[in-house]
Amino acid sequence: MRTQDFDFYLPDALIAQHPSSKRNASKLLYLNSQPKVTNGELDAQISDQLFVDLPHFLSAGDLLVFNDTRVIKARLFGIKSTGGQVEVLIERVLDSHHVLAHVRASRAPKAGNTLKLADAFDAKVIDREDDLFHLEILGDIAIFDLLERYGALPLPPYITHSADAEDDARYQTVYAKHAGAVAAPTAGLHFDEDMLKTLSAKGVGIAYVTLHVGAGTFQPVRVDEIKDHKMHSEIYHISAETIAAIEATKLAGGQVIAVGTTSLRALESAALNGTLKAGSAETAIFITPGFEFKVIDKLLTNFHLPKSTLLMLVSAFAGFEAMKQAYAHAIDKQYRFFSYGDAMLIEKAKL
Repeated sequence: MRTQDFDFYLPDALIAQHPSSKRNASKLLYLNSQPKVTNGELDAQISDQLFVDLPHFLSAGDLLVFNDTRVIKARLFGIKSTGGQVEVLIERVLDSHHVLAHVRASRAPKAGNTLKLADAFDAKVIDREDDLFHLEILGDIAIFDLLERYGALPLPPYITHSADAEDDARYQTVYAKHAGAVAAPTAGLHFDEDMLKTLSAKGVGIAYVTLHVGAGTFQPVRVDEIKDHKMHSEIYHISAETIAAIEATKLAGGQVIAVGTTSLRALESAALNGTLKAGSAETAIFITPGFEFKVIDKLLTNFHLPKSTLLMLVSAFAGFEAMKQAYAHAIDKQYRFFSYGDAMLIEKAKL
């Protein structure tokens, strides 16, 4: 398929710039990917709901799988040793004093150069790996502590305001635990503690994976043929307890619902060889139409960018034509798009 197949026009007014008044106050588009035929044409089954209606679409014995990564304050500003201004976006924390980062400057710093960040600490450029710079954080204080003290929350590029106190609270899930993401697993932003309690009381199970979302999640595909796209890589961890919960759910006839594309990517990556495995690994899985899903039965997600790998992923899950109809419907009904936008619950298309 061609990248152009996944383009669409989105009015700027539908790009959510701020979160809804409450976490669970968004709309929910329900997409049943088993289309009916109307006048000889496939017609996806779409209905407009509210996010608070989510429990009605789940049954006792189903399992929700959340991504419990925590967004770090990964954006830093500073100067090079030569005096030029620099902006650093941490992509991955390697250990307490080493990171991979995007560095924006009038001229890229060279190996051996030192950056003064936040007028508070220094980072030495070790080398460059493609688009990322390997930086060593100098001094005794660990990078996570420095970021919490001096960093800024890295809001997505389509959000036009600088991060403020509201973003610090709302661009983070209520169950965030393991620090390391530079973008939120946004489908999870809709859940509050009351919703989690409601689902638990209904008998819906809850499990967690960890996938540290990278900045590459916002990058559009720039090649003409999607098969030529090089996917960004992310680290994930799946516990033995989560594997056991999934296996028990499947054995009892329940459904496994991924909360967000990141949860889906982690689980489908771990099952690529046919057997779902616990542990930590790195994934650059690129899911496009034709992919055979082995783990996930339903997907809760937000609405994604044109020409993005995530739009290709949901098109693979729902079916290309069904997803085109769903997005056209969402735009017509003025759903809010992207990170702070509304949600969609998708039934997996049957092959």
